[in-house]
Amino acid sequence: MGNKVSLKIDGISVSADAGTTIMQAADAIGIHIPRLCYHPKLSSIGACRVCVVEAAGMKNLPPSCCTAVAEGMDVKTNSEAVRQARRDIVELILDNHPHDCQICERNNNCELQALAQTLGIRELVFEGERKRYEPDSSSAITRDQDKCIICGKCVRVCSEIQGVNALSYTHRGFRTTVMPAYDMHIADSVCINCGQCTLFCPTGALTEKDSTEDVWRNLNDPGKVVIAQIAPAVRVAIGEGFGMEPGRDMTYETVAAMRMMGFDVVFDTQFSADLTIIEEGNELIRRLKNKGRLPMITSCSPGWIKFCEHFHPEFLDNLSTCKSPQQMMGALIKTYYAKKKGIDPAKIYSVSIMPCTAKKFEASRPEMASSGYRDVDAVLTTRELVRMIKEAGIKFDELKGSEFDDPLGESTSAAVIFGVTGGVMEAALRTAYEVITGKELPSVDFKSVRGLDGIREATVDIDGTKVNVAVIFSLSNVHKVLTEINEGKRNYHFIEIMTCPGGCMGGGGQPYPRGIAEALDKSLYEKRAKGLYSIDSGKKLRKSHANPQIKQIYSEFLKEPLGELSHKLLHTHYHSRKPRGIAAKTKETVNIS
Repeated sequence: MGNKVSLKIDGISVSADAGTTIMQAADAIGIHIPRLCYHPKLSSIGACRVCVVEAAGMKNLPPSCCTAVAEGMDVKTNSEAVRQARRDIVELILDNHPHDCQICERNNNCELQALAQTLGIRELVFEGERKRYEPDSSSAITRDQDKCIICGKCVRVCSEIQGVNALSYTHRGFRTTVMPAYDMHIADSVCINCGQCTLFCPTGALTEKDSTEDVWRNLNDPGKVVIAQIAPAVRVAIGEGFGMEPGRDMTYETVAAMRMMGFDVVFDTQFSADLTIIEEGNELIRRLKNKGRLPMITSCSPGWIKFCEHFHPEFLDNLSTCKSPQQMMGALIKTYYAKKKGIDPAKIYSVSIMPCTAKKFEASRPEMASSGYRDVDAVLTTRELVRMIKEAGIKFDELKGSEFDDPLGESTSAAVIFGVTGGVMEAALRTAYEVITGKELPSVDFKSVRGLDGIREATVDIDGTKVNVAVIFSLSNVHKVLTEINEGKRNYHFIEIMTCPGGCMGGGGQPYPRGIAEALDKSLYEKRAKGLYSIDSGKKLRKSHANPQIKQIYSEFLKEPLGELSHKLLHTHYHSRKPRGIAAKTKETVNIS
């Protein structure tokens, strides 16, 4: 940019950089132009036309999201012609939209609903033929095309942020819609189930597949022992579903709510995150010492695993063989815990509370049954648990906290930071350093791997051994790095990969942003991250190998890291899903800024 342009917006003199859009210039002076398809982190396509304005010298009403300012431009954002055009546009959208707000997941947090209210639309004036489609619930993501308004946000986040390109516009004219190639179901496409589309979709056309009814049914079954686990990133986001500030630690209130709902036992996924670090740290050490396949890449993010299977199967042998903490916990609940408590594992119904929609897919994988049963029976997103707590009539903000159950409920602060980008790397380094050197770390904080840049690199000195590490989030960034590794342009020993922006705290199953907050909002992620790092710094035990319950489970059951039983229950394998001719599209580096 650089050069300045002078113009007027609603009579106010404005100086803006050349290339700035009218919308950006208006935002800068506090004038909000209504919008629907626009998102500041995605490309602007002017699909919805809700943001039209009047500009002197222009015959038609231009969309402000993709029209650049010009010298001497005189813009009106609130003229009668503009207001009428916007009302007409939204009324036409509403004509082809289901009238089921009361039973829609997005009710009271729907951009279309809010826009209709803001524009003063009080009746439906364009009643006519509507498109009708059968919902697609074939995967972890449910697609209800009847609610789709063709804004294209899902298409752009899938392409520009994740580099997956699972969705696109199909057909023409009145029949235009958004779906995977060849009208296939999502389960048959290259979709990785990350759920970022559900955060960006303004109307609820894309949501997670609902597991709440199945969980309620089992909670009400006296023959079932219902056991839950709660992921790290859930505790600093669940409060948002009840109007609280992001980042507020609601760990023990969440446990209390689940006990009131009828869960028999509540464990902490952070226990199995500590266990993951022991197994993964030892695996890294073994690869470093024995010249194994490097770089070793973390395997706890199921969206990344499916992306690797589809687009980069040449790196499958680089993946850590460790299961994710969710799946490790599931296997232990139906083996170690069931035996310890004398419970028939067939009667156990295992539920995980996750910030992630891809965890639903992961739990259903055939590889995830090493206990002799499906290790995790149901996965609830943070959003789903919020809905269930509200259904139960529990006053969440008035609860007194409750502790996790033993013996799978204790954790160190290294496990807490699994929920933020760089956390798995930092936790692994805390343990690997002390196992390799036999010395105590001078400081457990590896701040070089923290932050919200999409690609971060560091060289860690482990008692004279230089270990090159990288931390990556968002899969368009992953494709860029893996391509450059293949080309010999990058060299690492260890890589942490997280599917979602900011890591698990930005997962596709987290509460929908409310008010002026948006998906990919840096301040939102910073608050959630601050909450996790605050828990980390406040805990007495900060290294996974210091967890006494971890020591106990190896002594009583697993015997040793990477041992025979550990390998059977805690490790797995993956397979290529790459058809001929499929390749991910390189995108620019994604940061949150």
